[in-house]
Amino acid sequence: MTTLQSVPALGTHPASGSLPSRAETREQLSKATYDLLVIGGGILGISTAWHAAQSGLRVALVDAGDFAGATSSASSKLLHGGLRYLQTGAVKLVAENHFERRAVSRQVAPHLANPLTFYLPVYKGGPHGAAKLGAGVFAYSALSAFGDGVGHVISPAKAQRDVPELRTDNLKAVAVYGDDQMNDARMALMTVRAAVEAGATVLNHAAVTGLRFTKGRVTGADLEDRTDGTEFGVTARLVLNATGPWVDHLRKLEDPDAAPSIRLSKGAHLVLRRTRPWKAALATPIDKYRITFALPWEDMLLLGTTDEEYEGDPADVAVTEKDTAQILDEAAFSIRDQQLSRDLITYSFAGLRVLPGGPGDTSKAKRETVVTEGRGGMLSVAGGKWTTFRHIGRTVMTKLAALPGHPLGEDMEPVSRLPRKLPLPGIANPNAVAHRLLVDGGSPGPRMSADTARHLATHYGSLSFDIARLANENPELAKRIHPDAPEIWAQVAYARDHEWAETADDVLRRRTTLTIRGLATDEIRAGVESVLDERKS
Repeated sequence: MTTLQSVPALGTHPASGSLPSRAETREQLSKATYDLLVIGGGILGISTAWHAAQSGLRVALVDAGDFAGATSSASSKLLHGGLRYLQTGAVKLVAENHFERRAVSRQVAPHLANPLTFYLPVYKGGPHGAAKLGAGVFAYSALSAFGDGVGHVISPAKAQRDVPELRTDNLKAVAVYGDDQMNDARMALMTVRAAVEAGATVLNHAAVTGLRFTKGRVTGADLEDRTDGTEFGVTARLVLNATGPWVDHLRKLEDPDAAPSIRLSKGAHLVLRRTRPWKAALATPIDKYRITFALPWEDMLLLGTTDEEYEGDPADVAVTEKDTAQILDEAAFSIRDQQLSRDLITYSFAGLRVLPGGPGDTSKAKRETVVTEGRGGMLSVAGGKWTTFRHIGRTVMTKLAALPGHPLGEDMEPVSRLPRKLPLPGIANPNAVAHRLLVDGGSPGPRMSADTARHLATHYGSLSFDIARLANENPELAKRIHPDAPEIWAQVAYARDHEWAETADDVLRRRTTLTIRGLATDEIRAGVESVLDERKS
Protein backbone atom coordinates (compact mmCIF):
# COMPACT_ATOMS: atom_id res chain seq x y z
CA MET A 1 0.00 0.00 0.00
CA THR A 2 1.40 3.38 -1.00
CA THR A 3 1.99 5.76 1.87
CA LEU A 4 0.41 9.18 1.48
CA GLN A 5 2.86 12.01 1.58
CA SER A 6 2.01 14.98 3.76
CA VAL A 7 -0.17 17.62 2.12
CA PRO A 8 2.10 20.45 0.94
CA ALA A 9 1.72 23.91 2.38
CA LEU A 10 0.51 25.56 -0.79
CA GLY A 11 -0.21 29.18 0.02
CA THR A 12 -2.09 29.55 -3.27
CA HIS A 13 -3.86 32.88 -3.32
CA PRO A 14 -6.36 33.36 -6.14
CA ALA A 15 -4.75 34.26 -9.44
CA SER A 16 -5.52 37.33 -11.46
CA GLY A 17 -8.30 36.69 -13.92
CA SER A 18 -10.18 34.57 -11.39
CA LEU A 19 -13.95 34.37 -11.19
CA PRO A 20 -15.83 37.20 -9.47
CA SER A 21 -16.45 36.64 -5.77
CA ARG A 22 -19.77 35.21 -4.62
CA ALA A 23 -20.67 38.60 -3.14
CA GLU A 24 -20.02 40.27 -6.48
CA THR A 25 -22.09 37.65 -8.31
CA ARG A 26 -24.96 37.99 -5.81
CA GLU A 27 -24.94 41.76 -6.28
CA GLN A 28 -25.02 41.36 -10.04
CA LEU A 29 -27.90 38.88 -9.81
CA SER A 30 -29.83 41.15 -7.45
CA LYS A 31 -29.51 44.37 -9.44
CA ALA A 32 -30.19 43.19 -12.99
CA THR A 33 -33.46 42.14 -14.57
CA TYR A 34 -32.85 38.97 -16.54
CA ASP A 35 -34.70 37.71 -19.56
CA LEU A 36 -34.41 34.14 -18.29
CA LEU A 37 -33.70 32.69 -14.85
CA VAL A 38 -32.80 29.01 -15.02
CA ILE A 39 -33.26 27.22 -11.71
CA GLY A 40 -31.29 24.00 -11.72
CA GLY A 41 -27.64 23.44 -12.64
CA GLY A 42 -27.84 19.93 -14.00
CA ILE A 43 -26.93 19.40 -17.64
CA LEU A 44 -30.44 20.20 -18.84
CA GLY A 45 -30.47 23.61 -17.16
CA ILE A 46 -26.84 24.27 -18.09
CA SER A 47 -27.45 23.47 -21.77
CA THR A 48 -30.51 25.71 -21.84
CA ALA A 49 -28.58 28.57 -20.24
CA TRP A 50 -25.79 28.08 -22.80
CA HIS A 51 -28.14 28.21 -25.76
CA ALA A 52 -30.18 31.07 -24.32
CA ALA A 53 -27.04 33.15 -23.79
CA GLN A 54 -25.93 32.37 -27.34
CA SER A 55 -29.29 33.65 -28.58
CA GLY A 56 -28.69 37.06 -26.98
CA LEU A 57 -30.85 36.72 -23.89
CA ARG A 58 -29.71 37.96 -20.49
CA VAL A 59 -29.48 34.70 -18.56
CA ALA A 60 -29.00 33.74 -14.92
CA LEU A 61 -28.44 30.17 -13.70
CA VAL A 62 -28.60 29.05 -10.06
CA ASP A 63 -28.49 25.72 -8.28
CA ALA A 64 -29.07 24.74 -4.66
CA GLY A 65 -26.01 22.51 -4.74
CA ASP A 66 -23.06 22.22 -7.08
CA PHE A 67 -23.28 22.23 -10.85
CA ALA A 68 -24.03 18.63 -11.93
CA GLY A 69 -24.11 17.83 -8.23
CA ALA A 70 -26.91 15.25 -8.42
CA THR A 71 -28.16 13.14 -11.33
CA SER A 72 -25.94 14.76 -13.96
CA SER A 73 -22.79 13.37 -12.31
CA ALA A 74 -24.42 10.02 -11.53
CA SER A 75 -24.91 8.67 -15.04
CA SER A 76 -23.33 5.70 -16.81
CA LYS A 77 -20.88 8.20 -18.37
CA LEU A 78 -21.95 7.27 -21.91
CA LEU A 79 -22.64 9.19 -25.09
CA HIS A 80 -24.56 6.56 -27.00
CA GLY A 81 -27.21 5.93 -29.58
CA GLY A 82 -29.20 3.57 -27.37
CA LEU A 83 -28.85 0.06 -28.79
CA ARG A 84 -31.78 -1.27 -26.78
CA TYR A 85 -34.16 1.22 -28.42
CA LEU A 86 -33.82 -0.62 -31.72
CA GLN A 87 -35.89 -3.56 -30.53
CA THR A 88 -38.77 -1.20 -29.73
CA GLY A 89 -38.65 0.13 -33.27
CA ALA A 90 -37.35 3.58 -32.30
CA VAL A 91 -35.10 3.81 -35.36
CA LYS A 92 -35.45 7.59 -35.74
CA LEU A 93 -34.57 8.12 -32.06
CA VAL A 94 -31.41 6.02 -32.37
CA ALA A 95 -30.36 7.92 -35.50
CA GLU A 96 -30.91 11.28 -33.74
CA ASN A 97 -28.94 10.07 -30.72
CA HIS A 98 -26.08 9.00 -32.98
CA PHE A 99 -26.03 12.41 -34.66
CA GLU A 100 -25.71 14.15 -31.30
CA ARG A 101 -23.14 11.64 -30.04
CA ARG A 102 -20.93 12.15 -33.08
CA ALA A 103 -21.27 15.92 -32.93
CA VAL A 104 -20.19 16.03 -29.27
CA SER A 105 -17.37 13.52 -29.59
CA ARG A 106 -15.91 14.96 -32.81
CA GLN A 107 -16.73 18.66 -33.14
CA VAL A 108 -18.03 19.96 -29.79
CA ALA A 109 -15.87 18.21 -27.18
CA PRO A 110 -13.34 15.75 -28.63
CA HIS A 111 -11.14 16.60 -25.63
CA LEU A 112 -13.78 15.30 -23.22
CA ALA A 113 -15.22 12.30 -25.08
CA ASN A 114 -13.46 9.01 -25.77
CA PRO A 115 -14.42 6.35 -28.33
CA LEU A 116 -15.23 3.03 -26.69
CA THR A 117 -15.63 -0.40 -28.27
CA PHE A 118 -18.45 -2.49 -26.82
CA TYR A 119 -18.59 -6.28 -26.69
CA LEU A 120 -22.03 -7.80 -26.35
CA PRO A 121 -21.59 -11.44 -25.25
CA VAL A 122 -24.01 -14.11 -26.46
CA TYR A 123 -24.31 -16.98 -23.98
CA LYS A 124 -26.07 -20.29 -24.42
CA GLY A 125 -29.61 -19.90 -23.08
CA GLY A 126 -29.37 -16.09 -23.07
CA PRO A 127 -32.25 -13.76 -24.01
CA HIS A 128 -30.92 -13.13 -27.55
CA GLY A 129 -29.22 -15.27 -30.19
CA ALA A 130 -26.00 -14.48 -32.04
CA ALA A 131 -27.77 -13.91 -35.38
CA LYS A 132 -30.22 -11.43 -33.85
CA LEU A 133 -27.52 -9.48 -32.02
CA GLY A 134 -25.24 -9.54 -35.04
CA ALA A 135 -27.99 -8.02 -37.16
CA GLY A 136 -28.75 -5.55 -34.38
CA VAL A 137 -25.20 -4.18 -34.07
CA PHE A 138 -24.95 -3.97 -37.87
CA ALA A 139 -28.14 -1.90 -38.01
CA TYR A 140 -26.92 0.18 -35.08
CA SER A 141 -23.66 1.00 -36.83
CA ALA A 142 -25.53 1.72 -40.06
CA LEU A 143 -27.63 4.34 -38.25
CA SER A 144 -24.33 5.93 -37.25
CA ALA A 145 -23.30 5.95 -40.93
CA PHE A 146 -20.64 3.35 -40.00
CA GLY A 147 -18.63 6.13 -38.40
CA ASP A 148 -17.42 3.71 -35.71
CA GLY A 149 -16.89 0.79 -38.05
CA VAL A 150 -19.30 -1.95 -39.05
CA GLY A 151 -21.05 -3.82 -36.26
CA HIS A 152 -20.05 -7.47 -36.46
CA VAL A 153 -19.56 -10.69 -34.51
CA ILE A 154 -16.22 -12.07 -33.24
CA SER A 155 -15.08 -15.23 -31.50
CA PRO A 156 -14.96 -15.60 -27.71
CA ALA A 157 -11.17 -16.09 -27.87
CA LYS A 158 -10.60 -12.76 -29.62
CA ALA A 159 -12.89 -10.96 -27.19
CA GLN A 160 -11.08 -12.40 -24.18
CA ARG A 161 -7.78 -11.01 -25.43
CA ASP A 162 -9.24 -7.51 -25.07
CA VAL A 163 -11.30 -8.22 -21.94
CA PRO A 164 -9.22 -10.69 -19.90
CA GLU A 165 -11.86 -11.05 -17.19
CA LEU A 166 -14.58 -12.08 -19.68
CA ARG A 167 -16.38 -15.24 -18.61
CA THR A 168 -16.14 -17.74 -21.50
CA ASP A 169 -18.20 -20.65 -20.11
CA ASN A 170 -21.07 -21.28 -22.55
CA LEU A 171 -20.06 -18.16 -24.52
CA LYS A 172 -21.08 -18.71 -28.16
CA ALA A 173 -20.12 -15.42 -29.81
CA VAL A 174 -19.57 -11.72 -29.14
CA ALA A 175 -21.24 -8.89 -31.06
CA VAL A 176 -19.20 -5.68 -31.48
CA TYR A 177 -20.28 -2.05 -31.82
CA GLY A 178 -18.94 1.42 -31.01
CA ASP A 179 -20.09 4.33 -28.83
CA ASP A 180 -18.39 7.00 -26.70
CA GLN A 181 -17.88 7.74 -23.01
CA MET A 182 -17.02 10.79 -20.90
CA ASN A 183 -16.58 12.11 -17.40
CA ASP A 184 -20.08 13.58 -17.01
CA ALA A 185 -19.15 16.06 -14.25
CA ARG A 186 -16.31 17.49 -16.36
CA MET A 187 -18.51 17.73 -19.47
CA ALA A 188 -21.17 19.59 -17.47
CA LEU A 189 -18.61 21.96 -15.97
CA MET A 190 -17.18 22.83 -19.38
CA THR A 191 -20.71 23.58 -20.56
CA VAL A 192 -21.14 25.97 -17.61
CA ARG A 193 -17.96 27.69 -18.75
CA ALA A 194 -19.36 27.91 -22.26
CA ALA A 195 -22.58 29.49 -20.94
CA VAL A 196 -20.58 32.09 -18.98
CA GLU A 197 -18.39 32.85 -22.00
CA ALA A 198 -21.64 33.44 -23.93
CA GLY A 199 -22.75 35.96 -21.27
CA ALA A 200 -24.66 33.99 -18.60
CA THR A 201 -24.33 34.78 -14.88
CA VAL A 202 -24.11 31.62 -12.74
CA LEU A 203 -24.05 30.75 -9.05
CA ASN A 204 -23.99 27.35 -7.40
CA HIS A 205 -24.89 26.57 -3.77
CA ALA A 206 -27.75 29.08 -3.99
CA ALA A 207 -31.10 27.58 -2.93
CA VAL A 208 -34.51 28.90 -3.93
CA THR A 209 -36.56 29.79 -0.85
CA GLY A 210 -39.55 31.15 -2.75
CA LEU A 211 -40.78 32.41 -6.10
CA ARG A 212 -41.50 36.06 -6.92
CA PHE A 213 -44.83 36.97 -8.47
CA THR A 214 -46.10 40.03 -10.35
CA LYS A 215 -49.83 40.05 -11.06
CA GLY A 216 -49.96 36.29 -10.71
CA ARG A 217 -46.99 35.65 -12.99
CA VAL A 218 -43.72 34.14 -11.77
CA THR A 219 -41.10 36.87 -12.21
CA GLY A 220 -38.10 35.63 -10.30
CA ALA A 221 -37.00 33.87 -7.15
CA ASP A 222 -35.76 34.52 -3.63
CA LEU A 223 -32.58 32.65 -2.77
CA GLU A 224 -30.23 31.83 0.09
CA ASP A 225 -26.48 31.46 -0.41
CA ARG A 226 -25.78 28.17 1.33
CA THR A 227 -22.12 29.04 1.86
CA ASP A 228 -22.84 31.91 4.28
CA GLY A 229 -26.61 32.26 4.65
CA THR A 230 -26.89 35.53 2.69
CA GLU A 231 -30.39 36.10 1.29
CA PHE A 232 -30.91 37.74 -2.09
CA GLY A 233 -33.23 37.63 -5.07
CA VAL A 234 -33.31 37.52 -8.85
CA THR A 235 -35.88 39.21 -11.08
CA ALA A 236 -36.57 37.77 -14.52
CA ARG A 237 -39.10 38.04 -17.31
CA LEU A 238 -39.33 34.25 -17.46
CA VAL A 239 -38.33 31.48 -15.04
CA LEU A 240 -37.35 27.99 -16.16
CA ASN A 241 -37.64 25.15 -13.67
CA ALA A 242 -34.91 22.66 -14.60
CA THR A 243 -34.51 21.05 -11.19
CA GLY A 244 -34.63 17.45 -12.40
CA PRO A 245 -35.97 15.12 -9.67
CA TRP A 246 -37.14 18.21 -7.75
CA VAL A 247 -39.16 19.64 -10.66
CA ASP A 248 -42.53 18.98 -8.98
CA HIS A 249 -41.30 20.48 -5.70
CA LEU A 250 -40.73 23.82 -7.43
CA ARG A 251 -44.00 23.54 -9.37
CA LYS A 252 -45.76 23.33 -5.98
CA LEU A 253 -44.25 26.73 -5.05
CA GLU A 254 -45.86 28.13 -8.19
CA ASP A 255 -49.17 26.32 -7.71
CA PRO A 256 -49.89 24.31 -4.53
CA ASP A 257 -52.50 22.35 -6.49
CA ALA A 258 -50.12 21.31 -9.29
CA ALA A 259 -50.51 17.62 -10.09
CA PRO A 260 -47.39 15.41 -10.30
CA SER A 261 -45.84 15.54 -13.78
CA ILE A 262 -43.03 12.99 -13.50
CA ARG A 263 -41.94 9.77 -11.90
CA LEU A 264 -38.45 8.76 -10.87
CA SER A 265 -36.30 5.73 -11.56
CA LYS A 266 -33.16 5.02 -9.53
CA GLY A 267 -29.99 3.92 -11.26
CA ALA A 268 -27.11 2.71 -9.07
CA HIS A 269 -23.49 2.10 -10.09
CA LEU A 270 -20.34 0.63 -8.55
CA VAL A 271 -16.74 1.67 -9.21
CA LEU A 272 -14.03 -0.98 -8.80
CA ARG A 273 -10.27 -1.17 -9.20
CA ARG A 274 -9.39 -3.24 -12.27
CA THR A 275 -7.34 -6.40 -11.82
CA ARG A 276 -6.06 -6.19 -15.42
CA PRO A 277 -6.31 -3.71 -18.33
CA TRP A 278 -9.46 -3.76 -20.46
CA LYS A 279 -9.51 -2.64 -24.11
CA ALA A 280 -13.29 -2.81 -24.53
CA ALA A 281 -16.51 -2.51 -22.53
CA LEU A 282 -19.09 -5.22 -21.92
CA ALA A 283 -22.81 -4.75 -22.52
CA THR A 284 -24.48 -7.93 -21.31
CA PRO A 285 -28.20 -8.60 -21.91
CA ILE A 286 -29.96 -9.49 -18.65
CA ASP A 287 -33.40 -9.96 -20.14
CA LYS A 288 -35.29 -8.86 -23.24
CA TYR A 289 -35.05 -5.15 -22.32
CA ARG A 290 -32.23 -4.65 -19.83
CA ILE A 291 -28.47 -4.55 -20.34
CA THR A 292 -25.83 -4.41 -17.63
CA PHE A 293 -22.65 -2.48 -18.40
CA ALA A 294 -19.05 -3.09 -17.38
CA LEU A 295 -17.11 -0.04 -18.55
CA PRO A 296 -13.39 0.67 -18.33
CA TRP A 297 -13.51 4.26 -17.09
CA GLU A 298 -10.91 6.53 -15.46
CA ASP A 299 -8.50 3.55 -15.15
CA MET A 300 -11.17 1.70 -13.15
CA LEU A 301 -14.25 -0.41 -13.88
CA LEU A 302 -17.75 1.04 -13.76
CA LEU A 303 -20.59 -1.46 -13.23
CA GLY A 304 -24.34 -0.87 -13.51
CA THR A 305 -27.02 0.06 -13.66
CA THR A 306 -30.20 -0.71 -11.78
CA ASP A 307 -33.61 0.55 -12.85
CA GLU A 308 -36.38 0.69 -10.27
CA GLU A 309 -39.10 3.15 -9.40
CA TYR A 310 -38.15 5.63 -6.65
CA GLU A 311 -40.70 7.45 -4.52
CA GLY A 312 -38.58 8.89 -1.70
CA ASP A 313 -36.96 12.28 -1.22
CA PRO A 314 -34.54 12.86 -4.13
CA ALA A 315 -31.97 14.14 -1.64
CA ASP A 316 -31.90 10.73 0.06
CA VAL A 317 -31.14 8.58 -2.98
CA ALA A 318 -28.28 6.20 -2.22
CA VAL A 319 -26.85 2.81 -3.13
CA THR A 320 -28.27 0.08 -0.89
CA GLU A 321 -26.93 -3.38 -0.12
CA LYS A 322 -29.66 -4.72 -2.41
CA ASP A 323 -28.36 -2.54 -5.25
CA THR A 324 -24.78 -3.66 -4.70
CA ALA A 325 -25.75 -7.33 -4.67
CA GLN A 326 -27.86 -6.93 -7.82
CA ILE A 327 -25.12 -5.14 -9.75
CA LEU A 328 -22.49 -7.73 -8.79
CA ASP A 329 -24.84 -10.65 -9.50
CA GLU A 330 -25.73 -9.30 -12.94
CA ALA A 331 -22.11 -8.50 -13.74
CA ALA A 332 -21.24 -12.12 -12.90
CA PHE A 333 -23.10 -13.27 -16.01
CA SER A 334 -20.11 -12.17 -18.08
CA ILE A 335 -17.25 -11.28 -15.67
CA ARG A 336 -15.02 -13.63 -13.71
CA ASP A 337 -15.35 -13.70 -9.94
CA GLN A 338 -11.88 -12.33 -9.16
CA GLN A 339 -12.82 -8.97 -10.76
CA LEU A 340 -16.05 -8.77 -8.74
CA SER A 341 -14.60 -8.98 -5.23
CA ARG A 342 -16.20 -6.46 -2.89
CA ASP A 343 -12.70 -5.57 -1.73
CA LEU A 344 -12.16 -3.92 -5.13
CA ILE A 345 -15.09 -1.50 -4.74
CA THR A 346 -13.82 2.07 -4.29
CA TYR A 347 -17.08 4.00 -4.62
CA SER A 348 -20.77 3.68 -5.37
CA PHE A 349 -23.31 6.25 -6.51
CA ALA A 350 -26.96 6.48 -7.47
CA GLY A 351 -28.90 8.94 -9.61
CA LEU A 352 -32.53 9.48 -10.51
CA ARG A 353 -33.87 9.31 -14.04
CA VAL A 354 -36.77 11.69 -14.62
CA LEU A 355 -39.49 9.97 -16.63
CA PRO A 356 -42.88 11.18 -17.90
CA GLY A 357 -45.64 10.45 -15.42
CA GLY A 358 -47.78 7.38 -16.01
CA PRO A 359 -47.96 3.63 -15.41
CA GLY A 360 -45.65 0.89 -16.62
CA ASP A 361 -42.22 -0.58 -16.05
CA THR A 362 -39.59 2.16 -15.70
CA SER A 363 -37.05 0.07 -17.66
CA LYS A 364 -39.33 0.30 -20.72
CA ALA A 365 -40.17 4.00 -20.36
CA LYS A 366 -38.91 6.43 -22.99
CA ARG A 367 -36.27 8.96 -21.97
CA GLU A 368 -38.39 11.86 -23.21
CA THR A 369 -37.98 15.53 -22.39
CA VAL A 370 -41.21 17.04 -21.09
CA VAL A 371 -41.81 20.82 -21.18
CA THR A 372 -44.86 22.20 -19.34
CA GLU A 373 -46.11 25.70 -18.49
CA GLY A 374 -47.56 26.35 -15.06
CA ARG A 375 -50.38 28.59 -13.88
CA GLY A 376 -47.93 31.37 -13.10
CA GLY A 377 -46.16 31.14 -16.46
CA MET A 378 -43.12 29.24 -15.15
CA LEU A 379 -41.80 26.72 -17.63
CA SER A 380 -40.77 23.34 -16.26
CA VAL A 381 -38.54 21.01 -18.23
CA ALA A 382 -37.50 17.52 -17.19
CA GLY A 383 -36.20 14.25 -18.56
CA GLY A 384 -34.07 13.27 -21.50
CA LYS A 385 -30.67 11.68 -22.08
CA TRP A 386 -27.17 13.01 -21.43
CA THR A 387 -26.26 12.22 -25.03
CA THR A 388 -28.77 14.73 -26.38
CA PHE A 389 -28.02 17.59 -23.99
CA ARG A 390 -27.43 20.08 -26.81
CA HIS A 391 -30.63 19.02 -28.57
CA ILE A 392 -32.59 19.49 -25.34
CA GLY A 393 -31.22 23.04 -24.99
CA ARG A 394 -32.33 23.86 -28.52
CA THR A 395 -35.74 22.27 -27.92
CA VAL A 396 -36.35 24.48 -24.88
CA MET A 397 -35.25 27.56 -26.82
CA THR A 398 -37.72 26.73 -29.59
CA LYS A 399 -40.43 26.48 -26.94
CA LEU A 400 -39.44 29.87 -25.48
CA ALA A 401 -39.63 31.50 -28.90
CA ALA A 402 -43.13 30.14 -29.46
CA LEU A 403 -44.71 31.17 -26.14
CA PRO A 404 -48.03 33.04 -26.46
CA GLY A 405 -47.41 36.75 -26.75
CA HIS A 406 -43.76 36.08 -27.60
CA PRO A 407 -42.39 37.50 -24.32
CA LEU A 408 -38.82 36.68 -25.39
CA GLY A 409 -39.12 35.85 -29.06
CA GLU A 410 -38.45 39.33 -30.40
CA ASP A 411 -35.27 39.70 -28.34
CA MET A 412 -33.61 36.40 -29.15
CA GLU A 413 -31.80 35.02 -32.14
CA PRO A 414 -33.76 32.11 -33.65
CA VAL A 415 -32.42 28.69 -32.76
CA SER A 416 -31.97 27.94 -36.44
CA ARG A 417 -29.35 30.68 -36.65
CA LEU A 418 -27.25 29.51 -33.71
CA PRO A 419 -24.03 27.59 -34.45
CA ARG A 420 -24.96 23.93 -34.76
CA LYS A 421 -21.71 22.54 -33.38
CA LEU A 422 -20.21 25.27 -31.25
CA PRO A 423 -17.19 23.80 -29.41
CA LEU A 424 -16.86 23.70 -25.64
CA PRO A 425 -13.93 25.54 -24.00
CA GLY A 426 -10.57 23.81 -24.26
CA ILE A 427 -11.33 22.05 -27.53
CA ALA A 428 -8.16 20.36 -28.77
CA ASN A 429 -6.78 17.00 -29.79
CA PRO A 430 -6.06 15.41 -26.38
CA ASN A 431 -3.16 13.38 -27.76
CA ALA A 432 -1.47 16.55 -28.99
CA VAL A 433 -2.10 18.30 -25.66
CA ALA A 434 -0.65 15.39 -23.68
CA HIS A 435 2.43 15.37 -25.94
CA ARG A 436 2.96 19.11 -25.42
CA LEU A 437 2.61 18.76 -21.66
CA LEU A 438 5.24 16.03 -21.62
CA VAL A 439 7.62 17.89 -23.90
CA ASP A 440 7.52 21.34 -22.34
CA GLY A 441 4.86 21.28 -19.61
CA GLY A 442 7.41 20.58 -16.94
CA SER A 443 9.84 23.38 -17.74
CA PRO A 444 11.18 25.06 -15.67
CA GLY A 445 9.57 22.94 -12.95
CA PRO A 446 9.70 19.16 -12.44
CA ARG A 447 8.85 16.99 -15.42
CA MET A 448 5.17 16.04 -15.59
CA SER A 449 4.40 12.32 -15.43
CA ALA A 450 2.73 10.65 -18.41
CA ASP A 451 -0.46 9.69 -16.56
CA THR A 452 -0.92 13.25 -15.26
CA ALA A 453 -0.40 14.69 -18.74
CA ARG A 454 -2.95 12.29 -20.20
CA HIS A 455 -5.42 13.00 -17.40
CA LEU A 456 -5.17 16.77 -17.85
CA ALA A 457 -5.47 16.54 -21.64
CA THR A 458 -8.66 14.45 -21.49
CA HIS A 459 -10.34 16.50 -18.75
CA TYR A 460 -9.36 20.08 -19.65
CA GLY A 461 -8.13 19.99 -23.26
CA SER A 462 -6.03 23.05 -24.08
CA LEU A 463 -6.92 24.55 -20.69
CA SER A 464 -4.40 22.04 -19.33
CA PHE A 465 -1.67 24.54 -20.18
CA ASP A 466 -3.13 26.98 -17.63
CA ILE A 467 -2.82 24.28 -14.97
CA ALA A 468 0.72 23.45 -16.11
CA ARG A 469 1.66 27.12 -15.73
CA LEU A 470 0.39 27.10 -12.15
CA ALA A 471 2.51 24.02 -11.45
CA ASN A 472 5.56 25.64 -13.03
CA GLU A 473 5.16 28.81 -10.98
CA ASN A 474 4.76 26.91 -7.71
CA PRO A 475 6.51 23.49 -7.45
CA GLU A 476 4.23 22.57 -4.55
CA LEU A 477 1.29 22.69 -6.97
CA ALA A 478 3.06 20.22 -9.27
CA LYS A 479 2.87 17.49 -6.62
CA ARG A 480 0.31 14.72 -6.83
CA ILE A 481 -2.67 15.02 -4.53
CA HIS A 482 -2.41 11.28 -3.84
CA PRO A 483 0.37 8.99 -5.13
CA ASP A 484 -2.17 6.55 -6.58
CA ALA A 485 -4.04 9.14 -8.69
CA PRO A 486 -2.90 11.32 -11.61
CA GLU A 487 -4.26 14.63 -10.25
CA ILE A 488 -1.95 17.38 -9.00
CA TRP A 489 -2.56 20.20 -6.50
CA ALA A 490 -2.63 22.81 -9.27
CA GLN A 491 -6.04 21.41 -10.22
CA VAL A 492 -7.41 22.30 -6.81
CA ALA A 493 -6.26 25.91 -7.10
CA TYR A 494 -7.62 26.01 -10.64
CA ALA A 495 -10.98 24.61 -9.52
CA ARG A 496 -11.19 27.32 -6.87
CA ASP A 497 -10.26 30.21 -9.15
CA HIS A 498 -11.91 29.18 -12.43
CA GLU A 499 -14.44 26.38 -11.83
CA TRP A 500 -16.73 27.57 -8.99
CA ALA A 501 -15.47 24.98 -6.48
CA GLU A 502 -16.75 25.93 -3.02
CA THR A 503 -16.48 22.73 -1.00
CA ALA A 504 -14.09 19.80 -0.73
CA ASP A 505 -16.73 17.58 -2.35
CA ASP A 506 -16.97 19.95 -5.31
CA VAL A 507 -13.25 19.35 -5.90
CA LEU A 508 -12.85 15.71 -4.89
CA ARG A 509 -16.06 14.30 -6.38
CA ARG A 510 -16.70 16.40 -9.50
CA ARG A 511 -13.61 18.39 -10.54
CA THR A 512 -11.21 15.52 -9.90
CA THR A 513 -11.56 11.74 -9.54
CA LEU A 514 -10.16 11.36 -6.01
CA THR A 515 -13.47 10.38 -4.40
CA ILE A 516 -14.47 7.83 -7.01
CA ARG A 517 -11.01 6.25 -6.69
CA GLY A 518 -11.56 5.87 -2.95
CA LEU A 519 -8.66 8.21 -2.21
CA ALA A 520 -10.41 11.21 -0.63
CA THR A 521 -8.80 10.71 2.78
CA ASP A 522 -9.35 13.03 5.72
CA GLU A 523 -5.84 14.41 5.21
CA ILE A 524 -6.48 15.20 1.55
CA ARG A 525 -9.88 16.69 2.33
CA ALA A 526 -8.26 18.99 4.88
CA GLY A 527 -5.63 20.01 2.32
CA VAL A 528 -8.29 20.83 -0.27
CA GLU A 529 -10.27 22.86 2.26
CA SER A 530 -7.11 24.77 3.10
CA VAL A 531 -6.61 25.69 -0.56
CA LEU A 532 -10.26 26.73 -0.89
CA ASP A 533 -9.97 28.88 2.23
CA GLU A 534 -7.19 30.88 0.56
CA ARG A 535 -9.95 32.60 -1.41
CA LYS A 536 -11.30 34.12 1.79
CA SER A 537 -8.00 35.29 3.25
